[in-house]
Amino acid sequence: MSSVIETKKVQVQEIAEKFQTASSVVVVDYRGLTVAQVTELRKQLREAGVEFKVYKNTLTRRATEIAGLEGINAVLTGPNAIAFSKEDVVAPAKIINDFAKKNDALEIKAGIIEGNVSTAEDVKALAELPSREGLLSMLLSVLQAPIRNFALATKAVAEQKEEQGA
Repeated sequence: MSSVIETKKVQVQEIAEKFQTASSVVVVDYRGLTVAQVTELRKQLREAGVEFKVYKNTLTRRATEIAGLEGINAVLTGPNAIAFSKEDVVAPAKIINDFAKKNDALEIKAGIIEGNVSTAEDVKALAELPSREGLLSMLLSVLQAPIRNFALATKAVAEQKEEQGA
């Protein structure tokens, strides 16, 4: 009997550590998905470096208490899967949100973004943000616009001076 309890304590500690080290966590309800759909979702998440696990809710609740994230316990009912990402904050939200758009059975329940418990709406809003490359290209175009306008204005003044001088 005590070996079972010890095993569960180790599992709780591992889950708590994942919650503490993850830059973002997304909790989903996967009821209604086929095995093939879950496999496809796992593959997409794995390629992005995201860990996707199913844990017992009681173990997860204890782990969140250890990690100081009790706010997420309200959504830990029914079958849940949890996506943990250590590097990219946006990747799990973006992949799961895109997958949920194609598969109505997948429901985002909540998340943890950089240590803060977030609602499903917050996770979806994070998923809708452009990628890092997209944001950088937007910033670059904003920075280039004044320079381009200055160059066009300078060229127009130069052409006007040439016409007056000729």
